[in-house]
Amino acid sequence: MTWRPAARARFVLAVSHGAGGGIEARDLQALAGELPAHGVTVALVEQPWRVAGKKVAPAPGTLDVGWRGSWPALARPGLPVIAGGRSAGARVACRTAGELGAVAVLALSFPLHPPGRPEKSRAAELLGAGVPTLVVQGGNDPFGKPAEFPPGEHELVEVPYGDHGFVVPKRAPIGQEEALAVITGRVVEWTASLG
Repeated sequence: MTWRPAARARFVLAVSHGAGGGIEARDLQALAGELPAHGVTVALVEQPWRVAGKKVAPAPGTLDVGWRGSWPALARPGLPVIAGGRSAGARVACRTAGELGAVAVLALSFPLHPPGRPEKSRAAELLGAGVPTLVVQGGNDPFGKPAEFPPGEHELVEVPYGDHGFVVPKRAPIGQEEALAVITGRVVEWTASLG
């Protein structure tokens, strides 16, 4: 775990990465750089398979086991914990939020379905989180565009032109820094609304 502490923290945001990358993901790094100034300590959680040097993520149930094992350290500061993650990490956060006592879920690039396979929906994981949930989704995410998401108790924020990694094309009318500012700005507002 890599901690970015806030001086007067109200929450811990625990975020994990996806199946194809690590905590160096641009959105995770942007949040870790911005949120501590707004009273949110950020814990970037590297999944055990990455720590072990493996290149491929294990099955979803195994990812959940690794996340559960991290939870006592995340809760140790005694603050309410927001469970979060990008892609596969977002699925883990949604699946385990209730049992672990998370106060909310931040789902970055939630993989609603495999690319080109909308019939293989993972919406039940998102809809079953059972706590306030913010989904931040790229407008061109092949794992699920914002318009594909079902209605539910979650809030959804679109990052215009962003793909699954929130990369925006060079020809887009917004730049990469602006896209990241959409993410950090909305997450700052959302965490403030949690209390």
